[in-house]
Amino acid sequence: MNLIFDIFTTTAILYIVAAGLLLVFGVMKIINFAHGAFLTIGAYASLIASQLGLTPVAGFLFALLVGGLFGLLVERLVLRPLYERPLDAILATWGLAIVIGQVITLLFGREVQFVPSPIRGTIVLLGAEYSAYRLLLTLVALGLGLTLAILLTRTRIGLVTRAVILNEQLAQGLGIHSQLVRFFTFALGAAIASLAGALITPLSSVDPNMGVPWLINAFMLVMVSGVSMLSLLFATLIFGAAQVLISSYVSPILGGMAIAVLAAVTLRIRPKGFSRD
Repeated sequence: MNLIFDIFTTTAILYIVAAGLLLVFGVMKIINFAHGAFLTIGAYASLIASQLGLTPVAGFLFALLVGGLFGLLVERLVLRPLYERPLDAILATWGLAIVIGQVITLLFGREVQFVPSPIRGTIVLLGAEYSAYRLLLTLVALGLGLTLAILLTRTRIGLVTRAVILNEQLAQGLGIHSQLVRFFTFALGAAIASLAGALITPLSSVDPNMGVPWLINAFMLVMVSGVSMLSLLFATLIFGAAQVLISSYVSPILGGMAIAVLAAVTLRIRPKGFSRD
């Protein structure tokens, strides 16, 4: 039963980490290689909130706010002039990630730091004793998925965003301000990434390079998911289960490589991944 819980909680964590990246890719058609840096920003925002004595919930909200505001600045100052040059935009996010990492190192040093978990201990569920915080993250992932689904399918903002995703030129012809959609989409993606960084800190250490391995897995998951949140959920479940099983029965090192390898094989067999588009 613990193994099943491991699979579902790993799926939840991967979904939280990759959702912001997929949202940006769907609207802006660029891979935000600064996604890992936004995760790191969220982790350090959570660390600062903890050191100030704020509650864990306040720390998560602080990380969400910091990530969103920083995303607004990055879109306006870095990405907006490069929309007509998508390759340059991708390289700009890569360079931005390096800059953010160096600035964080200058401000906080290279030492590893830790944020206490808001919920400690275990609970007994279905006859098994399991980490309460990892189970909480599963609920958070469900809440995030439902919120994004409602936002994209049941609101005018979501309708406009989906129009830009499907056909930006047609959307512009209908009077939709696609630049404004990109502006707020990138900010939302950055905010979700920052929140993800804050949420995973109780499970790992905080350091200037902590976002790199998460970026690799999120990147591969987005590549096989296309622009579909449902496909992302399917990908995180399949590849998350593979990671847990390989780590448990073969080798943790191979388990860490599982998502990247399986995603590459999937794209070789199905170039569009799990997307039906």
